[in-house]
Amino acid sequence: MADTDRWIRDQREELHDAAVTSLVTQGSIALLVVGGAAAGFGWLIAGQVLSPLHRVTETARRIAGSPAADRGLHERIALRGPRDEVKELADTFDTMVERLDRSFDGQRRFVANASHELRTPLTLGRALVEVAMHRESASPDVRQLGETLLQINARHERLITGLLLLARSENEITTRAPVDLADVVAHVTAQTALEADGSGITVETDTAEAMTAGDALLLERVVQNLLENGLRHNTGSGWVSLSCRTEGGRAVLEVANSGPAVPPYEIPALFEPFRRLDGDRLVTAKGAGLGLSIVQSIVRAHNGTVTAAPRREGGLTVTVALPSADPDPETEPRHAPHAARA
Repeated sequence: MADTDRWIRDQREELHDAAVTSLVTQGSIALLVVGGAAAGFGWLIAGQVLSPLHRVTETARRIAGSPAADRGLHERIALRGPRDEVKELADTFDTMVERLDRSFDGQRRFVANASHELRTPLTLGRALVEVAMHRESASPDVRQLGETLLQINARHERLITGLLLLARSENEITTRAPVDLADVVAHVTAQTALEADGSGITVETDTAEAMTAGDALLLERVVQNLLENGLRHNTGSGWVSLSCRTEGGRAVLEVANSGPAVPPYEIPALFEPFRRLDGDRLVTAKGAGLGLSIVQSIVRAHNGTVTAAPRREGGLTVTVALPSADPDPETEPRHAPHAARA
């Protein structure tokens, strides 16, 4: 009897163990199946929910990466679907882009009007000079003066055209040509020699071949603005130093000058339009306060950088770094490294 009870007990334990094992196995399989199904269903739901967000992200990326920002602003998300949080986000984004688009349209209209207003006095001045030159009573000196004024007028017209084109293209240079900064420095220092002599400022140049690609007229304006800034914000018997070189795959232009001490915290404000250091500069300055802001705009359009640092003895050191470019093989070799004093 005892053996029978023991056998029955063993059978019950074996049956219980088998039932527990079967339950655990089947439960695990069921859990895996349900978990996988839940994960797949959740992935599908998440994909449907996040798909509009991906669309918003892709649209924003295309607008930000377009060659000109105002061109990409014509694109809209135009998301359709129920009025939920994602739909509100997409509609808000479309509203923001639409306002930016209208702002750029207004800017283009302003540039067109400014183009007319700037060109009109130059055209009138050219006509007056030509009339004075072609008078029968005009002396050779008047005619020579007229030729010089016409050259200056034509250069201003080209400069205005270049700057307006720069504004329309959202600071992007569409046509590039090889330019040697050493040639530009030599040309600009020769042009400003009279102003430097008249102010008693010594201009020193130390240039080596520094090839870049861009608009030669606008790059000339960069050097001219930096040189004029050094001449006009200087001290008596001071100096301005211009140097250029190729360094680390970049064409580097460096313009340093003596002058009053410049606080480091004032440096960022110098690159803002119509900003000067103090009231004295505002009263005595010959420029309009646009020199360094124009330099920054042109350098950025050429994918370069411009930085300024105060000198311990007074004055500034402005460094322009532009992408280097190989010389055009069809042109004559650019000028060799030299040192000159104007």
